[in-house]
Amino acid sequence: MNASLLPDESRSSIAPAPVALQVSVVVPIYNEVESIPRLLEAISTTLKESEISYEIICIDDGSVDGSAKLLRELAQTRNDLWAIILRRNYGQTPAMAAGFNHARGDVIVTLDGDLQNDPRDIPLLMAKLKEGYDLVSGWRKNRQDAMMTRLIPSKIANWLIARVTGVDLHDYGCSLKAYRSELVTDMNLYGELHRFLPALAFIEGARIAEVPVRHHARQFGQSKYGLGRTFRVLMDLFTIYFMKRFLTRPMHVFGLFGLVSMLLGFGLGLYLTFLKLGLGQEIGDRPLLILAVVLFLTGVQLFRFGLLAELMMRTYHESQNRPIYRVREVVEPKRE
Repeated sequence: MNASLLPDESRSSIAPAPVALQVSVVVPIYNEVESIPRLLEAISTTLKESEISYEIICIDDGSVDGSAKLLRELAQTRNDLWAIILRRNYGQTPAMAAGFNHARGDVIVTLDGDLQNDPRDIPLLMAKLKEGYDLVSGWRKNRQDAMMTRLIPSKIANWLIARVTGVDLHDYGCSLKAYRSELVTDMNLYGELHRFLPALAFIEGARIAEVPVRHHARQFGQSKYGLGRTFRVLMDLFTIYFMKRFLTRPMHVFGLFGLVSMLLGFGLGLYLTFLKLGLGQEIGDRPLLILAVVLFLTGVQLFRFGLLAELMMRTYHESQNRPIYRVREVVEPKRE
């Protein structure tokens, strides 16, 4: 099988020949057959003019418009293109994870396959990365999208995500980003967490910057995004918030709520006991009795969740030899 074309199996088990690459450009593709030739040409032209060694990794995420067939053909005629054809449509996050796993460059750049991101901005992001940052995110300052269905919901989402995660970016949804490769190896992607990559990087201690980039109106096809993703974004946002605050200490959140719940239930129980034994009142038909029992049992359950979460976190870190810290550099003492 052609090494540059793996339609069904992961290439992670194949050890490619060592090669010095400055950048790997990762492009998830889903029904973008008209855009692919122009996009590849724009990427290669820009990076060759900038004298940047590169590879392009296009991941077809179950396209049904001929994108996979075109990528197969192009991968057999170009020496800079790797085509990864997924078995079905998994979503943008798994597609990006596949690209990250196959990237060999010192820097990984991601962008959409619909030509709305401009490859001419890649050198700009790489230059900013050299200033000491670990991740540089694009900011579509003059965004060319519909006001009601894209721009306004996006502004609200960006504001909310920035407040919750503590990473103050104008444009979380911009796919044009540059990462140091060692940063990507520390981030595991699940669900639909691709839009929260800066927040995940921040959890890993990354230094993050944002630069304005070009944005073009869509030329071909239809947008894959809509208001229907709002619920998924909110659920993922809760996940990120928990990971940021309590990833290595889940007992702190479950234990706190469990303790409060048990104390409330115990307090109500004492009050009801006083009414029954001290004042001789009937309490069997009082809703307060049910509330006291529910609160106490809920507190016990939350404590149990906390303990189980603690054990799972220990298993997660210890089974993978995954440290709970990240070292940026080690300064050795002066040698005599």
